[in-house]
Amino acid sequence: MAEAQNALNWFEIPVRDMKRAKKFYETILGIKLQEMEMPGGQYAMWPFAPGVLGGGLIKAKGYVPSKRGTLVYLNGGTDLNKALKKVSKAGGQVIAEKFSIGENGFVATFKDSEGNKIALHSPK
Repeated sequence: MAEAQNALNWFEIPVRDMKRAKKFYETILGIKLQEMEMPGGQYAMWPFAPGVLGGGLIKAKGYVPSKRGTLVYLNGGTDLNKALKKVSKAGGQVIAEKFSIGENGFVATFKDSEGNKIALHSPK
């Protein structure tokens, strides 16, 4: 049996008003979100440690708050390309090929067989 791994690596919650959303989550969860620079938008990260599930609030083009759900980043293993090669054969569609997010690794997004937008994350 394979070694147990986190099922999720990261999450993002789209917001319309960063200040209001940040205050909301800090208040209800008793945490301090860290605002950070993001090209074309705003970001506030949950506190996290390497190897621990984390996430953030995002205000940027293409991110619309919706009852349809948040974007979930699944653990893509050591090479996202292995999983991405299987997406279309399994009935999905790659939306964004693997791209770097700097020191935080790589991500890619796809539409699953049901029409959900899902992301993959890998440290390398």
